[in-house]
Amino acid sequence: MGPLQGIRVVEMAGLAPGPFAAMMLADMGAQVLRIERPGQLSPPGHPRLALLDRSRSAVALDLKSAAGLATLQRLLDGADAFIEGFRPGVMERLGLGPEPCLAANPKLVYGRMTGWGQSGPLAKAAGHDINYIALTGALHSIGRKGEPPAVPLNLVGDFGGGGMYLAFGIVCALLEARQSGQGQVVDAAMVDGAASLMTYMYASHAAGAWSDVRGENVLDGDTAPWYGVYETADGQYVSIASAEPQFYAELLRITGLAGGDLPDQLDRGSWPAFRLRLAEIFRGRTRDAWCELMEGSDVCFAPVLTLDEAMAHPHNRARGTFVEVAGVAQPAPAPRFSRTVPATPTLPEAAAADPTGVLSNWGFAPHEVAALRAEGAFGAER
Repeated sequence: MGPLQGIRVVEMAGLAPGPFAAMMLADMGAQVLRIERPGQLSPPGHPRLALLDRSRSAVALDLKSAAGLATLQRLLDGADAFIEGFRPGVMERLGLGPEPCLAANPKLVYGRMTGWGQSGPLAKAAGHDINYIALTGALHSIGRKGEPPAVPLNLVGDFGGGGMYLAFGIVCALLEARQSGQGQVVDAAMVDGAASLMTYMYASHAAGAWSDVRGENVLDGDTAPWYGVYETADGQYVSIASAEPQFYAELLRITGLAGGDLPDQLDRGSWPAFRLRLAEIFRGRTRDAWCELMEGSDVCFAPVLTLDEAMAHPHNRARGTFVEVAGVAQPAPAPRFSRTVPATPTLPEAAAADPTGVLSNWGFAPHEVAALRAEGAFGAER
């Protein structure tokens, strides 16, 4: 089930963006095999909680052994795509860089996930999400005026600019390989992806419509009174985005401001005072009361929900936005398809002491697995 059914992917176990890309492919039906170090546990330790590793099988290989390396090479020979997230040069030192792998399997899509990319002055430097988005202008642009930049979790670098771009790149390369018969390297760098996510802001900046002063742009939620977050009477928050005139008119109607002596919506000079006025109005009712008045209207409104509240919200429940797997609620596969509907995610498989069953799906006979075990391919016996 799923649009990627029949696609086989080998994934080197890692943190955050690489596993997220592999999860996206597995969610869409790809057969993904995760390669772990002997004795390694997928974080956070219990398989049912390792949501980024869902819907995949696993095998532990000792890549310090010739047999372990040979096993990985054979897996790559039969794979459509590969995901690795080491610093540049690591796979090459193992003898499994793109050149020998593509020579052995010309159709292989070799996906590489790094922060800084495979080239450039910072390519081999250490880093994390916050560093990558800092270098692209994204971090500088997020936050309130006069305050330090606000860190948007690790959504922009690791997951948005990293894992999603790697998954997209792999699928693009797989489509091209069907026409050309040739694989290629996908160099997915979080710094590149985060910059790409900022395209709209860079376009606005070039047009003179985006300020480098944090907190002075409409979309930062700290400037335009009709676009932002407001506290309610019970200490909760609601979001409004009444940017278009018709939506702004609805905001004024429901808040009781319509027909009053108000400045023009785009009069920036009036914004600070009007923001204070709206803040006072929103503090006059609870979040639930505002939901009764505005939710589903053309105000462009939504309550600001916790994770638990988001899973229980009627819209998300009606859409099936979250699913439960082995008692653990989690986001469902996205996006949706009318015909090749992805299956409900399954528990991630831990690397089994006996990998015979897993490797049989990749063409290994039982006696071959036994020989590899004797040669130390799977590390010391557990």
